[in-house]
Amino acid sequence: MTIRTSKKTVTFRRPFILAELDGVQPAGVYAVETDEELLEGISFPAYRRISTLIRLHAKPDRPGIVQTLYIDPKDLDAALMRDSEPVASPVDRGPLQREPETQGMAPFLKQGRELPANSNHDDREKNVTKT
Repeated sequence: MTIRTSKKTVTFRRPFILAELDGVQPAGVYAVETDEELLEGISFPAYRRISTLIRLHAKPDRPGIVQTLYIDPKDLDAALMRDSEPVASPVDRGPLQREPETQGMAPFLKQGRELPANSNHDDREKNVTKT
């Protein structure tokens, strides 16, 4: 049986979690190793993945001790995809949270009370456009 090992580094910009790991891992660069075995008996070289390992950073309370754990490569790919997604900015949160003028009205709206006379609520309703 012929086994080949490929090594790569992956970079997480934000803390991440994988099913096989205990807790949240810090952002940073991680070494990943994949072992594959050669499939025999076919007319062209093909390999089957047999294991994937990740080397974790040393913990502050245990400097110098590095853990290497088996992981599911699909979980790693999913975590990298989540990490590559943009972080939502305040502008991306939706119309109700974007309009600061409505923030002071929440107590009145929740209790079914009328808005104060100086709220200019009628003017705001005229300027609202529905999307």
